[in-house]
Amino acid sequence: MKKISFKSPLGILLFVILPLSVILAVSGIRVDLTKEKRYTLSDNTIAVLKSVKKPLTIDVYLEGDFPASFKQLQGETKFMLEEFRKINPKIDFKFIDPIKTKMSQDTLMAMGMQPSILPDVKDGKVSQIVLFPYAVVKYVDKGVSIPLVVQQTGIDADQQLTKSIENLEYNLVSNIKNISTDKRKKIGILINQDELSPDEFQGFMHLALENYEAGPIIPKNQTELTLADVPLLKQMNALVIAKPRKAFTDGEKVILDQYIMNGGKTLWMIDAVNAEMDTLTRSKKVMPFPVDINMTDFFFNYGIRINPALVKDVKKFALLRLVTGEVSGNPQYTSLPWPYFPLGIAEHDHPVTKNINPVKFEFPTSIDTLGGRKNIKTHVLFESSEKTLLKQVPNYVDLKEIASVDSLGQMEKPSTPKIYAVALEGKFNSAYASRIERKSYPGFKTESPDNKMIIIADGDVGRNKVIKGEPLPLGVDLLTNEQFGNEQFLRNALDYLLDDSNLMELRNRNIEERLLDRQRITEEKTNWQWFNLLLPLVVIGALGGLFFWLRKRKFS
Repeated sequence: MKKISFKSPLGILLFVILPLSVILAVSGIRVDLTKEKRYTLSDNTIAVLKSVKKPLTIDVYLEGDFPASFKQLQGETKFMLEEFRKINPKIDFKFIDPIKTKMSQDTLMAMGMQPSILPDVKDGKVSQIVLFPYAVVKYVDKGVSIPLVVQQTGIDADQQLTKSIENLEYNLVSNIKNISTDKRKKIGILINQDELSPDEFQGFMHLALENYEAGPIIPKNQTELTLADVPLLKQMNALVIAKPRKAFTDGEKVILDQYIMNGGKTLWMIDAVNAEMDTLTRSKKVMPFPVDINMTDFFFNYGIRINPALVKDVKKFALLRLVTGEVSGNPQYTSLPWPYFPLGIAEHDHPVTKNINPVKFEFPTSIDTLGGRKNIKTHVLFESSEKTLLKQVPNYVDLKEIASVDSLGQMEKPSTPKIYAVALEGKFNSAYASRIERKSYPGFKTESPDNKMIIIADGDVGRNKVIKGEPLPLGVDLLTNEQFGNEQFLRNALDYLLDDSNLMELRNRNIEERLLDRQRITEEKTNWQWFNLLLPLVVIGALGGLFFWLRKRKFS
């Protein structure tokens, strides 16, 4: 019999490919050949998984009879959890079919899960499939429900699936980190500058308390921040300043400056103009005016200037629901465009804003990035469209402007896109390094370690609505029945500021969509069914013929 050459195609198949396949299958080793390395865990993820010291279980409610798209999500989730278990055997998981196990919807919803209802068409009949695509992570005596499907409006089912898979690693590992960490980071809410009321800020507090400890920072002298408040400030990993309306004193600015120089993270939600929708609804007309909180030089130090002029976006805006008529004594409501409520739609590749619903701003102003600040990187989070108008104040805002949203009014002018929110990161320099005020602070520092800061030119971005004394969830508009992305935006903002494991970078993962042509599938369905049926038979026949030929040649 003639020997098979090692370099021949058959030799490569028999002596290289087949043995290598057997070794990889037996050893469990997997090789990620995808361009975007979608099956390779990041180093930061591996570090978090290795830090889990006690048994952690994950129950995935993604088992049963459901569409192929969810089968793909199920497969991706299972693969990832298997990788998690390889890294740390203390992490285990199981898939549960809530229908088969007869779990009631009330029980599942009490665990924080909301159902996904999908249409199912079989043999011309339309039915509904109820799914609960969630994972429940349990660690010691704690548990958390994690949605596996990205909730984002304006995208189709295929895009939603792709974004859900992109977000899967971050979604799972960030929650594992939060639930397995014994010591939570602390967030201080500054209470001294006529900020938002507790009812208006309840939605933000609820999201902050999910993963962090959060509480008020009230000056001990009930007037302003002093050196007596510094020990409490030093305990806070981040400080939130939400819609201050009272000017900061020079002494307070030094204390805030040194809080930042000592590594404290800050989230600023600033109104440079006083304009309230409640007043406008009652009187139909309101006169906004500039608000000076004495922080212009403070932000200028970081290359930021907040302008006291209202931004009107006549392309990307929320709807305002108003009474426009009456029938038999019943008011008739209509949803109308309101350019003073522009929408923040993520157009920049940043983990804080990726894959979230549009964020609703209310009477925002704009941010100028001045540049030229050494060691500081400035990232634009949200900005207006190219169809932007600026209204100088003081000036009237009238509900009648709804009738002609894109026409120029008094003291208005067309403008280039304006920035609503920015993220700063790097080593910050003190604004008081060469000023006499530095002597008033013991242990004064002139430069911070690597630090982060987010500035938003709208104090209402973190305010939830209050109906009949009851606070609504953040970002919910009952009148227009819309869910905006304010809650997810601010949750991501806190995670970004306090992310010492760099897990937020996982939110920037992109997976190339390799979608099938549905029309072609329908047209060629029968051909492909026959192909899949006959191909294995042809291959088996060919291999049988090959071995028969080799045997005949050997013994002939």
